[in-house]
Amino acid sequence: MLRQTFPAMGTAVSVLVPAEHGDDVASVEALFASWEATLTRFDPASELSRLNAAAGRPMAVSPFLFEVLAIARRAAEATDGLFDPTLLGPLEAIGYDRDFADLAAGAAPTPPDHGWPASGGWRSMRLDRDGRSVTLPAGSGLDLGGLAKGMAVDAALGLLSGRKIRSAAVDAGGDLGVVGRPLGAEAWQIAVEAPDGERVVSLTSGALATSSVWRRHWRQAGVTRHHLIDPRTGLPAEGPVRSVSVAAPTCAQAEVAAKAAFLLGPDAGSRFLGQRALPGLFLLSDGSEYRAGPWTA
Repeated sequence: MLRQTFPAMGTAVSVLVPAEHGDDVASVEALFASWEATLTRFDPASELSRLNAAAGRPMAVSPFLFEVLAIARRAAEATDGLFDPTLLGPLEAIGYDRDFADLAAGAAPTPPDHGWPASGGWRSMRLDRDGRSVTLPAGSGLDLGGLAKGMAVDAALGLLSGRKIRSAAVDAGGDLGVVGRPLGAEAWQIAVEAPDGERVVSLTSGALATSSVWRRHWRQAGVTRHHLIDPRTGLPAEGPVRSVSVAAPTCAQAEVAAKAAFLLGPDAGSRFLGQRALPGLFLLSDGSEYRAGPWTA
């Protein structure tokens, strides 16, 4: 198997394919570049940034962006808002107002003195399919980071499958999906990051996504912040969970479920996953772990 890695969507994307299909990786890289160009919130010229700037009034959008937002809206409905794409305000308020590579290189600004921006605006986001327009609530903004990355993984796998590649994996910073089984093995062995060493889970099909605070954290006004905002408070989530990994048929589904389970905590999060027949791995702040569902390893 051949592994190639390239930067995209704020992370390192690795593609694993049989050596004879190495030339197909360039198409995967181009796919990620296209998704990032449209969906990044860090480029004022991106279509997503232009939509955020138009909050409060309708804006005609591309078919691609409309479908991504329709999926984001359905994910919010399915999780009763635990996944909320309209959390740009709280993210910027805690200093995540630039690419994480730039954020990690310097101190985050002091939070505004007018309180935390309201969240939960997904309920007021209007999608007009007939006119293919979107209206965001005034004062709100979209951040599609994790979901967009998961959807891009799914799209990349579809591209590779369409080229008759029977064994492949695409890993976008820990959110990954597979096609078929690895050559010469019955299952993909996936390492899940933890401070005291990796945990390994087996994946025979589908995808795995992880919501974690191990990497994306920073200091702001003497306080450690992370990017997993609880929409019920508008603040970084608190609690014993440090990481949740979820296996699902698609990477987008795994990404949404992992975020919801992280916010719910190990007990309610396990019930949430059990109701959806999704296996999950919870890593807690005391170093313990909890596996929910039918993990094979």
